[in-house]
Parts: sequence; structure tokens; C-alpha cells
Amino acid sequence: MAFNPQAAGAPTPVHIPLPTDAVSELIIDVDFEDERLWVPRGENIESFPLLFSVTQGSWVNITRARGDGIISRHRHSSPVTGQTLKGAWGYIEHEWTATQGTFIYEPPGETHTLIVKDDPNNPGSDEMTVLFHNFGPLMHVDDAGEVTGFVDVFTRIEDCRSHYKKVGLPSDYIEKLIR
Repeated sequence: MAFNPQAAGAPTPVHIPLPTDAVSELIIDVDFEDERLWVPRGENIESFPLLFSVTQGSWVNITRARGDGIISRHRHSSPVTGQTLKGAWGYIEHEWTATQGTFIYEPPGETHTLIVKDDPNNPGSDEMTVLFHNFGPLMHVDDAGEVTGFVDVFTRIEDCRSHYKKVGLPSDYIEKLIR
């Protein structure tokens, strides 16, 4: 049953202003069908940014991979959480397969190579969509585990800003996602 503010005993709203130095909340309606909003991350891989926290160094995005989507081998220096929205995926370094509804937590120090897997719930599917919250930077590593590059909230913002400019979105589009 939906909340009924007229019901007996229903709580009344509390209107307490945010502290002076607090950032504003972020409530956005997104159009996943607008392909311009999907930022290329590699062959067959895109991300849809939802939030960039420059004060915490974190970001939230939806990652979509189609076909033989392989995200580079990388190590996380901070935790990552993920909620599988569609398809199946996993890491070549682990035996498990995440499917729609699977939640994952990756501890700091985790090194892996993300791949699209066959979806046991949808045979023949070669796509996955996952909501990720990266709590800090990731480092690209080679086969020996040596760092070859990095991605952090600032490089993500610049990549998105560049892509949005290229596809003709207003220059301030990304600003609403930064906190």
C-alpha cells in the first residue's frame, strides 16, 4: 500500500534546511535510450555516469558491455560495489558468474579482468549491464601486475566532458552530476 499522508497517525514532514556548507542533493531522471549519454570505454564497452564525488574521489555509473566486452585488467585501491541489472559477467580470475540481481563487493587490493559471460538465464545473450560504485581510483596493470595507468574521478569527468562535447550536448551537462 502506498503512503497516505492523510491516514491517521501518518508522520508529518520535517523541514530542516541543509547545513550551509552541504552540497545539494542529486535527483535526475535519465534516458538510457539516448545513446549520446553512453560514454565509450573501449571496444563494445560504455558507461552511463550518474554521480561524480570530487570530495570523496568516487563515482557511480552504469557499465554496459555488448559482444566480446572485456574491460582491461585493473586493481582497485578502494572498494567497489556492483548490482547486476542485466546479463551475465564475471572475472577471468574467479569462478563465479554474476547474473541479473547479483550484488558484488570488491575489497581494496582486488585485481581482475572483467568479461561478459554466457547468461544461464538468457542463452545466446552477449550483453551485461551493471551499476557500479567505485569508491576510489583504479590502476591498469599488465600481466605481471605492474601499474601501466590509472583512472580516477577526475579522469572520468574529463572523459565524459570530452565525449559530451563531441556528441553536441551542452557544455554544462556534466556539471549537474558533480558533487
